Amino acid sequence: MKTGMMVLVTGGAGFIGSELVGQLAAAGRRVMVLDNLATGRRENLSGTAATLVEGDVSDRAVLDSILPGVDTVYHLACVSLRRSLREPRVGHDVNATGTLILLEACRAAGVRRYVHVSSSEVYGEAETVPMTEEHRTQPTTAYGASKLAGESYARAFHRTYGFPAVMVRPFNAFGPRCHHEGDSGEVIPKFLLLALAGRPMVIYGDGTQTRDFTHVSDIARGIRLAGKCDEAIGETINLGSGKEISMLGLAEEVARIAGRPRAEVIHEAARPGDVRRMCAGAGVARKLLGFEPSVGLRAGLMGLKEWYE
Repeated sequence: MKTGMMVLVTGGAGFIGSELVGQLAAAGRRVMVLDNLATGRRENLSGTAATLVEGDVSDRAVLDSILPGVDTVYHLACVSLRRSLREPRVGHDVNATGTLILLEACRAAGVRRYVHVSSSEVYGEAETVPMTEEHRTQPTTAYGASKLAGESYARAFHRTYGFPAVMVRPFNAFGPRCHHEGDSGEVIPKFLLLALAGRPMVIYGDGTQTRDFTHVSDIARGIRLAGKCDEAIGETINLGSGKEISMLGLAEEVARIAGRPRAEVIHEAARPGDVRRMCAGAGVARKLLGFEPSVGLRAGLMGLKEWYE
């Protein structure tokens, strides 16, 4: 991808999407964002010079109007896990059917690189750790199933038509502009804001479940690198730190960062579909993309605290 060529980021006003847009713009790319602003925010794009098209990824007419001249598409638009639990059909319509509509439009427009941003949720419960790309995909939620369907469409387009698709599976991202409210709210911002406010942090289940947290700047960099690497075409690539931490351990770390080491933790019933363990095997990303996370958990948490303050 040459500097100055137009790239499209679907869901680019969201948490990870806006970080990716900022990195692409800083690298000299001309960036267009397609976002319906259901969870994304205009202010997330301030200072990037990106062109925002307010629209839905499932709208073929909109896609056909903006894709001519686009060299690379980074597809991040999706319906979140929690909303998919309440409205699985909505999740399917966007994450699976919307992806298929986008792929058809990209192929018709002659897009030269397509990066599909899937999710570690496609794996389901960890059978082996670290979880490499060879791990079985057995999603435990409708969200994970819909993300796997979208990813499978992208892979099928590559195998059937030679379409230049790359599939990436980010593990849990955190950092500035992360969601703390509503269906898109994530555990780290919720923990941090509760601790800073002197309120109890809420853990669902016993707290021994683990996750692999990677700073959003590193996740976005991995996605961006996947769009530049010819050897990545047709490949499925995990993006994660390769380190896991329990929810109890995370709560303790957040409490220390917030300056409230005695912060209270309360437990509520485990949420449906939550898996016990997640930890990325990132050897493929390291080999193909030269990807290594640069921001550790503690440094990232401190930076997020400063961002909120």
